[in-house]
Formats: sequence, C-alpha cells, structure tokens
Amino acid sequence: MRKQRGLGIVMIMILLTGLVLAAVGGMKVTPALIEFYTIKKAVSGITSSGELRNATVADVRKAFDRRADIDDIKAISGRDLEVTKDGNDIVVEFAYEQKVHLFGPVSIAFDFQGSSNPTTLKPRGE
Repeated sequence: MRKQRGLGIVMIMILLTGLVLAAVGGMKVTPALIEFYTIKKAVSGITSSGELRNATVADVRKAFDRRADIDDIKAISGRDLEVTKDGNDIVVEFAYEQKVHLFGPVSIAFDFQGSSNPTTLKPRGE
C-alpha cells in the first residue's frame, strides 16, 4: 500500500478559512492606510506648492481643510496639524490614532504620524 500524498479535505478547509480571514482583515485595514497616505500627500502638496510661502498657521490649516474636503479626509482636520517654520520653509506635522474593528472583540489600533519634512519627525510620546 502506498502512502497517501497531498492535502486532505480538513487541511484544505483550514487553509481556506485562514485565507478568508486574512482577506477580510486586509479589506478592513486598507481604507485606514489609504487615508493616511492621502493625508501625507495633502500635507506635502501644501508645503511644496509654494502658494503658502509667507502664510500664517491659520492659512495652512485652511488650505489643508480645503484639500481634506476634496479628498474626503475624515481622520484629522486642519486644527490637528502642528505648523512650524524651518528657516524659510513651512513644516507641517500630524499624528493621530485610528482604531479598526475586525470582528467580535478584536480591533487593531494604528498610530499614524507624518511630516512634510521627515527629518524633523520625532517618535511619539516625546
């Protein structure tokens, strides 16, 4: 009698369950990641456009709010931005936490942070 080779039906069901759980998790996490990269793009667009060269903090926040309305950004608003100057350049930093519910009592919490000048970014909590 030869030894059986391959996967049994139970093992196939376990693998399919794992793939479905991973796919559902990915579909729930993806919008949070897309929104983070949209916020980064909006912040870098504000500082690199040159339109706000001599702008006030309020002008920068209003510019972000206009972009947030267009790009449907809900996680943060202009008042959540930290606006500073580095020489003649405007540096815009942001940090926020977003919780994504997966299923039942299981959630994932993301700590997002970004800056228009990544060299000035400090670890959270400092």
